[in-house]
Amino acid sequence: MLRITFLGTGGSLPTRNRNPSAVMVNREGELILFDCGEGTQQQMMRAKTGMMNLSSIFVSHFHADHFLGIPGLIQTMSFMGRKEPLLIYGPEGTREFTELFKALGYFNLKYEVQGVQLKPGDVVEREKYVIRALKTEHSISSLGYALIENPRPGRFNREKAIELGIPPGPLFSKLQKGKTVEVNGKLIKPEDVMGTLRPGRTIVYSGDTRPCEPILEASRDADVLIHDGSFADEMADWAEESKHSTAGEVAALAKEAGVRRLILTHISSRYTDDAEPLLIDSKKVFENVIIAEDLMEIEVPYR
Repeated sequence: MLRITFLGTGGSLPTRNRNPSAVMVNREGELILFDCGEGTQQQMMRAKTGMMNLSSIFVSHFHADHFLGIPGLIQTMSFMGRKEPLLIYGPEGTREFTELFKALGYFNLKYEVQGVQLKPGDVVEREKYVIRALKTEHSISSLGYALIENPRPGRFNREKAIELGIPPGPLFSKLQKGKTVEVNGKLIKPEDVMGTLRPGRTIVYSGDTRPCEPILEASRDADVLIHDGSFADEMADWAEESKHSTAGEVAALAKEAGVRRLILTHISSRYTDDAEPLLIDSKKVFENVIIAEDLMEIEVPYR
């Protein structure tokens, strides 16, 4: 399973139908949160994502609409009996902000919350995937993130295995797990019966940013790019001044990178009633694009 749930898709100001930024990724039952705007915990309840399996929060930057949901969320999980540590990753200032979150209000957390400061290029190693921190271009210190799964083993060639004298059963499983086996005094290596490695999946989350080279490079051949698409192209001057992106600019980046699916988020409150201008601008350049909506879910399949 690799499921993305959009808990908050609004820009700097919440609207009646868009909460501030928060994107949940469920990877094989592990929950990873990218940004945590005000009201995120209630959105998690509405979306029925759960929260106790949340391992990490990756904050793109410390503008209030991207982190104000953290204090309430960590306290709610403590009320619910959480014991496992929670890691909060982010750019410069993350350790200091994490200590503030923990100290807010007269409340003693019953589990460890640790702030981990990242620099562009840092890699968080996890089982079967990594999360890479990306330099972005916003008005304060900011990061984007790329979740990159490890390559998967190639397909097992059953017929070839039988030809080599391997009986169906436990030895098949050992070879599929990358172990060499011995049959009639002959060593059979996994590469003798396994196809070439198959790619894992890649999700890129930009946070708030201008279109920039690190996001472009990380997005090459990515399965999903979730990018700041705050404004229609007619607002290009303001997008540049405020260090956000227009839909058309992001579509051009997605096209150059060859992403499989583009999702625009951080939608300005100017488009509360109608985000169609963003879709029109982006589809002029890149066809496979959608505008994120609160509580929208998508599955990311293997290729």
